[in-house]
Amino acid sequence: MQTLADYYGKTLKFDKLFAYCPGCGHGVVTRLVAETIEALGIREKTISVVGIGCGGFSHHYMEIDAIEAIHGRSPATAIGYKMGLPDNIVYTYQGDGDMSAIGLAEVLHAANRGVPITCIMINNSVFGMTGGQMSPTSLVGQVTATTSKGRDEKTHGHPLLLPEMMQAMDGVAYLARESVADHKSILKAAKSIRNAFECQIKGLGFAFVEMIVPCPTGLRMNVADAYEWTGKQALNYFKPQVFINKLEQSREV
Repeated sequence: MQTLADYYGKTLKFDKLFAYCPGCGHGVVTRLVAETIEALGIREKTISVVGIGCGGFSHHYMEIDAIEAIHGRSPATAIGYKMGLPDNIVYTYQGDGDMSAIGLAEVLHAANRGVPITCIMINNSVFGMTGGQMSPTSLVGQVTATTSKGRDEKTHGHPLLLPEMMQAMDGVAYLARESVADHKSILKAAKSIRNAFECQIKGLGFAFVEMIVPCPTGLRMNVADAYEWTGKQALNYFKPQVFINKLEQSREV
């Protein structure tokens, strides 16, 4: 087993195995975030604010400071930290249940105010940790622990498209939806996550990246089928794209 001295200066804890379920997309995104922090050289001034749920484990695998916020309140907590220490880099790491259900008001107001923080939402279309219940992003017709006959849009409404809700907000500097469905998608996701952090470093405003990932456990599928479902079903509704990129505009000036 490696010691602290072996990975001192590195963001990812190489001697600690992920406790995420096999095939969980959280592991891929956690690594992308760690690699971004390390590549930008901001580890010693970065803090992670995690939500309740599987995303709350992400900071366990990084050599950075972290705050565990109460359910849904990570953006509000991050704003307080950023106001107190504006030169530091603060980001939230939350699941779709934590951010788009319990914490919807917090993230929307943070975006509308243009607070220079970075928010990452892991969207696996279920409440993963608590048993696979329907979340605001569960697809129409999707069977979950609380929708045995599938999500019904007349009863439950349509899945939330959170980036689209933020698209008209002037305070948003970077806004994207990416996925980990395949290697090409992961490379695009890495670029968007880096851009979201660079927007904060340059003080351009609020940055948000939604990550579409599989949850084999919550979906009650094997890993291969969960990735196929994500690539075909989830991405057919949650279409990956970059909605806003003020970072690119700042480079052109």
